Amino acid sequence: MKNTAIIIPTRMGATRLPNKPLIKINSLPMIVHVMNKAKQSGVGEVLVATPDNEIINAVEQNGGQAILTAQKHESGSDRIYEAFLKKMKNNVDIIINLQGDMPNIKPSSISKLEKLMKGNDCDVGTLASHIKSKEEINDPNIVKVIIDEQLENDAFIKAKDFFRLKRDLKNEKIYHHIGIYAFTKEALTQYVDLPRSKLEIERNLEQMRALENNMVIKVGLSESTPLGVDTEEDLKKVSKEMS
Repeated sequence: MKNTAIIIPTRMGATRLPNKPLIKINSLPMIVHVMNKAKQSGVGEVLVATPDNEIINAVEQNGGQAILTAQKHESGSDRIYEAFLKKMKNNVDIIINLQGDMPNIKPSSISKLEKLMKGNDCDVGTLASHIKSKEEINDPNIVKVIIDEQLENDAFIKAKDFFRLKRDLKNEKIYHHIGIYAFTKEALTQYVDLPRSKLEIERNLEQMRALENNMVIKVGLSESTPLGVDTEEDLKKVSKEMS
């Protein structure tokens, strides 16, 4: 029996949108919205991993669990590994890394990813949605994923590449990547032992560390496209959608 936990890495140090996790949407901090969506998915224990006491206080005041981590981590996946070792090393087989800035993610998307991971053999699983416009292709704030086959409802297909901007696109099957990752515990341990990779640094995409070290990442189809909040404009969009 595979047990699953969701760990949400988050910190106050965002430069483009200061104090982002505690910005309120409908009177609740953003991180609390994400935590609640994770709980509603019903896949397992939910834990917020953060170096900031202000975030821990907000999470606990709203009925959640949080753990204080080291201030410095190279990626969110490195931060969740610290939390995994401290709290759940012997109890969990699949760890979902859910980004703390997607307050409008659907719980059903999280539970779908867990189901796909349990039924397939891969190191890492993630989600993507259909691209709706050329503007998305050319927006460096939107991460794209390339796969070999059409992404159907129940498919789980190996990722070929992730990018923000590419000039040499031809007939590739490209989808809008969503910032959620499911690791086996063995894959998470392997991942954090690897040095930061060339393309991880160049593209500012942590998943490239896994791809460049021949770890298998599979992609499932999300029925919706949750918005990662990085700017004031993103915040306005997501606040309007959730109002």
